[in-house]
Amino acid sequence: MNAFFGFARRLLSPRGWLVFGVLAVFGTLVIPLLNSAVAPESALGVSDRVIALLGKFTCYAIAAVALDLIWGFAGMLSLGHGVFFALGGYAMGMYLMRAMAGQGVYRSALPDFMVFLDWKALPWFWRGFHNFYFALGAVLCVPGLLAYAFGYFAFRSRIRGVYFSIITQALTYALMLLFFRNDTGLGGNNGLTDFKQIYGYPLALAATKRALYVASVMALGVTFLLCRTIVTSKAGRVLRAVRDAESRVMFLGYDPRSYKLFAWTFSAVLCGVAGALYVPQVGIINPSELQPSNSIEMAIWTAVGGRGTLVGAALGAFVVNGAKSWFTVALPELWLYVLGALFITVTLFLPDGIVGAVGRVLEKRGKTAVPKAAAAGGTAS
Repeated sequence: MNAFFGFARRLLSPRGWLVFGVLAVFGTLVIPLLNSAVAPESALGVSDRVIALLGKFTCYAIAAVALDLIWGFAGMLSLGHGVFFALGGYAMGMYLMRAMAGQGVYRSALPDFMVFLDWKALPWFWRGFHNFYFALGAVLCVPGLLAYAFGYFAFRSRIRGVYFSIITQALTYALMLLFFRNDTGLGGNNGLTDFKQIYGYPLALAATKRALYVASVMALGVTFLLCRTIVTSKAGRVLRAVRDAESRVMFLGYDPRSYKLFAWTFSAVLCGVAGALYVPQVGIINPSELQPSNSIEMAIWTAVGGRGTLVGAALGAFVVNGAKSWFTVALPELWLYVLGALFITVTLFLPDGIVGAVGRVLEKRGKTAVPKAAAAGGTAS
């Protein structure tokens, strides 16, 4: 029991656990209750649209935390994490397409796009995706295996810094071009869409949307705790040392490649989980998710919230995507300018992001409060 409490204290401070618990209760209980029990017209009501939007933002937050694990703590800026997000999404999308066999426009056992393209049978890599648990395995294994293979050769060649960022972006661009082809058997530029149900539950039902949202919030909480476990462990200390001085780590007898490969692969798996939760909530997955700009946006979320904090990455995902949702409706032509200005502002004036800026303000207030208290005590005496 003492070991458990010691582990918990290492992960988060008592105040941190309190905040985590409050946010968990609010996200998994309060918001769904306001959606199901309060009329949307009420001031406290949460509409189905807001539930879907929050679910999408939560999936983005999982991807941002995953990116922060390797960028903020290991110094590896990936501009291709959208690949792993999309692969997890495609794995779930393939299951959702198989789950609606016979319910499409053509009432065929094949997905509608295959009937339209005159495919006669399922490609070999579609087999098994009628099973939900097989699809879950693919969500974890496909991004993980690709990341492991890519990272093995990249780290073995000691590619790092800006060169690593460039080849990760090249990876996502190459796969985007591949997935745009109709002969890949993944829907081409239209992708996979028109999903009907997941695990037997209709996706159009409000209860299913709430369940997917709650699953996303729980996945974000688990992702945060897993990443905190890593960064507060011995492996996390080695990763930070690799980030700051990789050559010195090698001289001390550690192999940076194995630590970097572990963090890189684990981060990719988390992104795959985020993509799998994202697809049934938005109803579509297509090659646009593989655009290099999507991976760059993930880095912007992390930078805006605060790199190397985990909490900041999740916060940045909510802040930036919330602003995007508003601007693309109210002032769509200005959004890209706002996004660029936001990134420049953070880079020049808030290098630690929102969380770092708030931390500095609180620290200054604490330092000024101490002399005032001492002066008041001296006056009273």
